[in-house]
Amino acid sequence: MPHQETMTSLATPRVRKCPICGKPATDAARPFCSPGCKSIDLNRWFSGSYAVPASDDDQDETPDER
Repeated sequence: MPHQETMTSLATPRVRKCPICGKPATDAARPFCSPGCKSIDLNRWFSGSYAVPASDDDQDETPDER
């Protein structure tokens, strides 16, 4: 027979948090809590805040030098 903890965790739906502010996400703006947080995230993408920095050293090497 399964443990009581397992049965309880399966019965309770997991509430996802907004990645911007941490409030519970809503179905209308998923994975965000509101259109405001959705807009903040979109602005971060457009402004380059989510860019992964690249090293110029990696681009100068040829495959033989690695």
